[in-house]
Amino acid sequence: MKTSTRAWQRMLSGRRLNLLNPTPVDIEIEDIAHGLSRLARWNGQTNGVWAYSVAEHSLLVERILRAQNQGIGKRWQKASLLHDAPEYVIGDMITPFKNFLGVDYTDIDARLCDAIHVRFGLPGDLPQWVQKAIHRADKTAAYLESIQLAGFSQQEAKRYIANPKTPPEIRINPMPPDEAKTAYLKRFSELENGAML
Repeated sequence: MKTSTRAWQRMLSGRRLNLLNPTPVDIEIEDIAHGLSRLARWNGQTNGVWAYSVAEHSLLVERILRAQNQGIGKRWQKASLLHDAPEYVIGDMITPFKNFLGVDYTDIDARLCDAIHVRFGLPGDLPQWVQKAIHRADKTAAYLESIQLAGFSQQEAKRYIANPKTPPEIRINPMPPDEAKTAYLKRFSELENGAML
């Protein structure tokens, strides 16, 4: 008799998150911050003493979103901070590999994203304009990361990653995982509590 395949991940908080049928009650921001702060962007192929984490990328995307969309509401800033949150359990894969995996990966990612959004007071499906604004900020962040950390020339980055009209002048300095986790949790707390930063 075949036993069922385990589809859940145990978190340090003690939660068991079902990857195929995630529920908002099994999601904790501390688990997200912990996982993302230890997850390397660009498959770890970056310069610096520390791997550049998804937590740091998320902070950068949220910062760029605010710069590109003056006056955007805090709930949408929070959505941008959480835009890659599903990766705390499914990992960060480079876009070419995600495209190869196709619908199954996309479906799991979407289910996790919906549960995360509901857990933190966001709509499961974000308004189209918010999705576009986050996507634009995400692409701008990827452009900056590619030329500052991942060894791309500006021409390569513009061809393969993104071609922002006016890239922001932000210097990226990868930080240790514990610092990235603390910074992520601090920004999340500011957005949850309505801070003006």
